Amino acid sequence: MQKKLIKVNPSDNVAVALVNLKADEVVSFQNEDIRIVSDVKAKHKIALNKFEIGEEIMMYGVLVGKASEAIEKGNVLTTENVKHQSAKVSKKTDTIGWTAPKVDKWKDKTFMGYHREDGQVGTANVWLFFPLVFCENKNIEKLRDIFEKELLTKQSNAHQMLLRSLVNGSEDSDTEVIESTRVFENIDVKFITHPGGCGGIRQDSESLARLLAGYVKNPNVAGATVLSLGCQNLQIDIFNKALEAISPDNKKPVLMYEQQQMGTVDDMLSAIIKNSYAAIKEANEIERKPAPLSKLKVGLECGGSDGFSGISANPTLGYTSDMLVALGGTAILAEFPELCGVEQELVNRCTNETSAKRFLELMQAYEKSVVDAGSGFDMNPSPGNIKDGLITDAMKSAGAAKKGGTSPVVDVLDYGEYITKPGLNLLCTPGNDVESTTAMVGSGANIVLFTTGLGTPTGNPITPVIKVSSNSELATKMSDIIDVDTGDVIKGEKTIEEMAETMLDYIIDVASGTIKSKASLLNQDDFIPWKRGVSL
Repeated sequence: MQKKLIKVNPSDNVAVALVNLKADEVVSFQNEDIRIVSDVKAKHKIALNKFEIGEEIMMYGVLVGKASEAIEKGNVLTTENVKHQSAKVSKKTDTIGWTAPKVDKWKDKTFMGYHREDGQVGTANVWLFFPLVFCENKNIEKLRDIFEKELLTKQSNAHQMLLRSLVNGSEDSDTEVIESTRVFENIDVKFITHPGGCGGIRQDSESLARLLAGYVKNPNVAGATVLSLGCQNLQIDIFNKALEAISPDNKKPVLMYEQQQMGTVDDMLSAIIKNSYAAIKEANEIERKPAPLSKLKVGLECGGSDGFSGISANPTLGYTSDMLVALGGTAILAEFPELCGVEQELVNRCTNETSAKRFLELMQAYEKSVVDAGSGFDMNPSPGNIKDGLITDAMKSAGAAKKGGTSPVVDVLDYGEYITKPGLNLLCTPGNDVESTTAMVGSGANIVLFTTGLGTPTGNPITPVIKVSSNSELATKMSDIIDVDTGDVIKGEKTIEEMAETMLDYIIDVASGTIKSKASLLNQDDFIPWKRGVSL
């Protein structure tokens, strides 16, 4: 029989409803009977004791809010009776020890990856086209149309066939999808556009340069074709300096074209097509070879979270992260607004004072910029989050941070910096799904694990994104976007450890190219840089 309530941490004074509960229903929980005061939807929280105004709400063992009105024992927590509150952190107060999970089963396992000259190993082999400035987006789109038509011959898809039948006045809406054909088997060609590179403050262009340089450095990229207009803030030499800073001995081919130096668009496109095709053809000769799991760099993301995310999908990622770290791999925990309230634990997990201090400085500077803009971290939960039980930012953060497991924090990086140390890294990014995913890939992630409770199609142009559902209802309803379902944890049919083992095996298959993630199958190539400054 499925449990009706769960208490995440022994010190918590709230419990999560695992199923819908009715008013006046009596639930037996931890050797006592609790009368449910009002209807409670699954994923929402109930009070395990009576709260007076101002009393602290504890969940995941941390402060997640304060009662803004009296709350009866057994009543549901809402945005009306609870307000965001998080603990204040000023310094590292302790060093948290770590017991690594047993990973003997995976120590000799490998994945089939693309080995790069700098020692990194890719889970994909991509030739990347991108502009230094938005003025070149149109030319990038022209090149996308040309290369995709010739290198990936796409036939009419289901929706085209449906529209065609409607236009022709036919009742025959045959939606059979005809498979695409490929010219090259070992190389994908991808295209990035963006709204940056000029018109803003110089710092934004320099930040964009570091991000784009990170995409070239990423082990999933074989080489790149880069377009410049010529007069923009993000000059070619700024990009080259950013690339040299993170990859001083870069061996990857990077083809640069500046429109204002080349004359007509036709002349420029002809040169780009000829030279890029030759480079793509050569990159196609690179083949997958065995690589140790220590070469995996996994980004940890959540989006469209629900009240189950923090007790099924996110802890599964956390244990998976710990396993990878124990195997010598790398994990990246980002989304700083969604670490609000768990700073003390993360600071105490930092392996040195420098990293601990930097984490707090980045968090405080970020929160100040949000307040200066007239908002605050307490405004982070979305309407969808709140509807499904995440009613304060600290509550959402405490569950989101579970993606990072329990391993030591080896480094703290600002946006646009590249990962250099194996182990768990903290990366300063927004909570915005695509901006955060974009940043982690720019910092070197060659796989991204993305949890969701409500469903989101986010992907990335160069790195496989594996979508993980917190509940089985979502996995059934949106089966075209979900790769792994952790709903068995909620149903009590699997433990977190068992789900993590399933997850690691799935990661190896995706990293080896034997399984394509749903986001990759959908060509969900999302790319949004974080614009921190103002437009001028």
